Amino acid sequence: MSLKIKHLNGDTTFLLTFSPTEQHPALNRYGHPPGTFTVLVDPWLSGPSTMWHPKFLLSKHTVPSCISNLSEIAEPNVVLVSQDKPDHCHEPTLRQLDPTSSLTNVLAMPAAAKKIRGMKHFHPSHVHALPVYSSKDEDSIIRFYIPPLTPGGTSGEATIAYVPAKMDVSGLHNAIGITYRPPTAAPLRAQHTPPSSTCSNFSFPNPQQYQLNNMPPTPPDTPNQRPRSLSASTNPSTLSTASSTSPALSQTSSVSTVPTTSHSLHAHSPSFHSPSFHTHTHTHSTSSTNSSRHHPRPAKTLSVIYSPHGVAYLPHVSHYATTHLVPQAALPLTTLIHGFDRVENPWYMGGNVNAGLPGGVEIAKNLMARCWIGAHDEDKENSGVSVLKIRMRKYGLDEVRELVRREWNGGGGGGCDVRALDCGEELVMRS
Repeated sequence: MSLKIKHLNGDTTFLLTFSPTEQHPALNRYGHPPGTFTVLVDPWLSGPSTMWHPKFLLSKHTVPSCISNLSEIAEPNVVLVSQDKPDHCHEPTLRQLDPTSSLTNVLAMPAAAKKIRGMKHFHPSHVHALPVYSSKDEDSIIRFYIPPLTPGGTSGEATIAYVPAKMDVSGLHNAIGITYRPPTAAPLRAQHTPPSSTCSNFSFPNPQQYQLNNMPPTPPDTPNQRPRSLSASTNPSTLSTASSTSPALSQTSSVSTVPTTSHSLHAHSPSFHSPSFHTHTHTHSTSSTNSSRHHPRPAKTLSVIYSPHGVAYLPHVSHYATTHLVPQAALPLTTLIHGFDRVENPWYMGGNVNAGLPGGVEIAKNLMARCWIGAHDEDKENSGVSVLKIRMRKYGLDEVRELVRREWNGGGGGGCDVRALDCGEELVMRS
C-alpha cells in the first residue's frame, strides 16, 4: 500500500491519498481507483486571510499555490479543517468545492464546523463536527468503511480522531489522527460471499470511489489483544529516498518525492465503492472458507498525525497513541505533519502560537515516526495588531534533521526522514 502527500500551497494545505497494494484497471467518474481514501487538509489557495478585521490580522500567501482552483483535483472523500481561523477555514476556497457532491464530506473541529454550516454552501448532512477523542467513547472515532476490492476479500477502514489540548486559551493546539487499513481482494481459491457492513448515524447516499497511489511503510498485523505499551508495535524501518537529500533509513520501504501537477477531476484513476461514514463499529466482509490458508491475511495500518500548531505529546498524543494506534497496529507512525518554526505571542495575546521543532520532535521520537513533514511555516505577508509582538524562532531543515538525529538512539541516527515539501511537491511512501 502507499501514502502520497502533496503540498498544495506554501503553508499547510495538503492532499493525502491512501491506497491499497492491489492495483485495479477500472476508474470511476470521480477519478479514483478501488480502495483509495483521499483527504484534503485545511484548503487555502489564494486571496487574503482576515481574522475579525484586517486591522487585527491580515495574511497573504507569498508563494503561489500549485493549483488555482479545487476543481483541478479529484473530489476528495474528506475535507479536513483543523481550525476555525481563516488560514485553515478559508471560505472562498471552501466554496470552490462542489456542494452537490455525493462523495465529499467535511469534517471540522466544532467551531469550524459551525462556521462552515453558516456559509450555507454545503448540505448540513455533509458537514460534521469532530468529537473530542476519548478512549472510553467509541463514538469519538469517525470510521469509514471501505468495501473489499472483490467479493470474498476483506474490508478496509479509515479512522479520524480529534485530539485538542485542554485549557488552550488560543484554541489553536490540537492533533488530528488518521489511520488507514486497506481492503483486500479475495484469494484465487477462496469461496466468495457478498460484501456486507453495518453502521449507524451517517452513511453516504451512494457507493463512491477514490484514487490510488504509492504508499509508505506500515506496522505489523493488528494484535488480537490490546497491547499495554507502545513497545508492542513494530520495529522501525528506514526509508530510501528517490529525490532530495535526507537521512538514509532502512530497506523495508521506500520514499520518493515527485514534483507533479495536480490531477484533473477525471484524472487517471480506477473506480470503486466508497466507504460508509459512521461513528460506530462495523462488521467486515470476509471470505467463507474451510481452510485458513485461503483466508486473506489481515492488513497492516498506515497512520498520520496532523498538528500544524502542535500539541503536547503528554498527555494528549500519548493517550491517543496507546489507546488507538497501538491496538490498530499503526505504529511506528507513518507520517507526522507538524511545523518546524516556533511562534510566540505575549501571554495576554494567547501565548504560544506554534510549538515548532521542540514540540514536534517529542511526538516524532515517541511514536517512532518514519517521516516528518513541515507544515504552516510559509513566510506569509502578515499585518495587524495581533502580529506586532510576535516572536519567531525559525529552524532550517538541516537544523531539524540534526536534532532528530541526536534524539534517535542517542545520536546514532534513525528512521525518521525529515522533509520540507515545496509547493506542488509530492512525497510517495511505499511499503
